[in-house]
Amino acid sequence: MQCGAHRARTLVGTVSCPDCERPSARVHSCYERRLADTAVSDQPVLIKLTVRRLYCNNVLCGRRTFVEQVAGLTFRYGRRTPASRRVLEAVAVALAGRAGARLAVALHSAVSRTTLLRLLMALPDPYWEAPKVLGVDDFATRRGQHYGTVLIDCETRKPLALLAGRDAGTLATWLREHPGIEVICRDHACSYAEGARIGAPQAVQVADRFHLWQNLGTAVEQCVRRHTGCLRPPGAGSGDLADIESPSAKEMSPIEARIRERHAIVHALLHQGHGIREIARELHMGGNTVRRCARAATPEELLGGRRQPRPSQLDPYKSHLDKRWAEGFTNAIQLHSELQDLGCRGSYQIISTTCGHGADAVSASSGPRRQGSDKSPVGSCVTPTGSRRVRANS
Repeated sequence: MQCGAHRARTLVGTVSCPDCERPSARVHSCYERRLADTAVSDQPVLIKLTVRRLYCNNVLCGRRTFVEQVAGLTFRYGRRTPASRRVLEAVAVALAGRAGARLAVALHSAVSRTTLLRLLMALPDPYWEAPKVLGVDDFATRRGQHYGTVLIDCETRKPLALLAGRDAGTLATWLREHPGIEVICRDHACSYAEGARIGAPQAVQVADRFHLWQNLGTAVEQCVRRHTGCLRPPGAGSGDLADIESPSAKEMSPIEARIRERHAIVHALLHQGHGIREIARELHMGGNTVRRCARAATPEELLGGRRQPRPSQLDPYKSHLDKRWAEGFTNAIQLHSELQDLGCRGSYQIISTTCGHGADAVSASSGPRRQGSDKSPVGSCVTPTGSRRVRANS
């Protein structure tokens, strides 16, 4: 006998037909069933059970033969014992597909992920009572297009139901079918407020903590974006603040210029009476991008990601770089050597990364500069924004 395999057979006796429940002892045939059981002492257990197929003695019954079942051990078409099935159901509830299949191997119950999912879907929904505090929020089955509503018991933190859609009527219908709710914790969606008012007028509506913090963070972020122009760069005096931060006085990066141009075009089209979707089709832009531009009163609200330039080791030697660049000297290796003689302790990579401006790369050879290199003064080349790499000949 194989290790972990046990043989058994049913006793002789009468068995009731599963349809008409009339007992029968007439044997049609016998065959062997193989049932996987839970592991014992880290060894897999296989039960080889010989069962009987019997005739039904009731001529009025539609079933001619049937197979006897052993209570607590077998069920129709089952290849596992109820104990082994319960273990796999617990694994499926906790881990579902692939992760559950990996754990089942360690439990000596090798099954596929689809088997675990099938066991999970066959489980009946757990019984629950109408909660006192109900949490309502939406979820996306396809972001931006298809949404649903999830209902949660805020006291036990367990999900209760998933509703198709997030309109007021769907929520109101569910609330009418489950009376007794005292508090509804929801986000700021108007549809949920209307559904809660219609379906459970006695319930108190409150805002959940997550959306309160989210709305506070959004408000603070928008406030900071509107006042980014008030931040001074390091070393700038109060008198020249307006000249430094004015978009017309400073040289903008290509990204910032594109954002400002997009904001101006979107608001110009809005003033002409065009809608969001029409503008998105006309400008070949996403609808969410157009909405962000439309909601922003100024371009600074869209430029909140800009950061203040950090102090650099090249700041004390900026005037020397300006002078050498104006003279047409763009050899990064020689510039690095000159800065070392002046006391700069920065590496060659700092100069090769920050020296230059614009999209055109400048060779580090001692030859003349490329055409158009005089368009960008070196005064702006030592800032992290708008930099270009200068490559040196090895």
